[in-house]
Amino acid sequence: MTLLRRTAYSSSASSSILQIAGTFFRAPHSSTAAVAGSTYGVHVFQCPDTVGIVAKLSECIASHGGNIHSVDVFVPEDRRVFYSRSEFVFDPARWPRVLMDNDFSNLSKFFNAKISIVRVPDLEPKHKIGVLASKQEHCLVDLLHEWQDGRLPVDIKCVISSNHERAPNTHVIRFLERHGIPYHCLPTSPGNKREDEILNLVKDTDFLVLARYMQILSGRFLDSYGKDIINIHHGLLPSFRGGNPSKQAYDAGVKLIGATSHFVTEGLDAGPIIEQMVERVSHRDNLRSFVQKSENLEKQCLGKAIKSYCELRVLPYELKKTVVF
Repeated sequence: MTLLRRTAYSSSASSSILQIAGTFFRAPHSSTAAVAGSTYGVHVFQCPDTVGIVAKLSECIASHGGNIHSVDVFVPEDRRVFYSRSEFVFDPARWPRVLMDNDFSNLSKFFNAKISIVRVPDLEPKHKIGVLASKQEHCLVDLLHEWQDGRLPVDIKCVISSNHERAPNTHVIRFLERHGIPYHCLPTSPGNKREDEILNLVKDTDFLVLARYMQILSGRFLDSYGKDIINIHHGLLPSFRGGNPSKQAYDAGVKLIGATSHFVTEGLDAGPIIEQMVERVSHRDNLRSFVQKSENLEKQCLGKAIKSYCELRVLPYELKKTVVF
């Protein structure tokens, strides 16, 4: 269930989109309103480019009474690789899920597809995630409230903190207790990153979110977990590294700040990018407003990346890139 590590096609609901991570989402009904009695589905596809792929995908859906609402297609100029994402509605009585999986599986074999994932959000569970955080709480708090308001199509299975124990009466702890989300504080040291304990806590999750987690995950951890991990960091790197990069950037008089959300790889902050956002700052900003703008970008960027991943909008492209529909 990992987009970066995926090598074989999959059409089952349990597949993950970095398989491709195997992420699934609840249909945005405002933009995909279905006819009465219809059910919403989404399908993503990656295969060698050839003539007739869209026609065959359309025929597969239409032959069972399904109706396509949108199709996004991308074929790079310099290589014969086909990417697509289709949204459609169908009647499960006419096209049972087992038959749907078999039909898309046959298409995958016919076109020698690397990725083929179909998801029916209203009939399948949300993705289970674990959230890793440290002392800074802006991304964690925003993620929790987005989840509470139903704007993130995930189930949060646990929150894990490194080197920052939160007092019982703090906002985050009260929120987690109220919603029954387990919280674990695992202080680390240079010789013990507590990775085995983290792996045990997140073994049943579909992907992880690093909400300003200030520890570097080892290659052994990434291999052992084997699924996608989404990270967020400010857009002040690499010019302003080390302690208090916001003040460094503010003192340098930068005019543009940003945030980047990406998949985690062994290279530090070097994984394929999912989402980036920028905002202008000026001489009118003081340090406080500068930091607030930067943190707001991080929250928005991380939330957008999670949603895109869950909605099967993210596909691996070459070794270090992504296609984001």
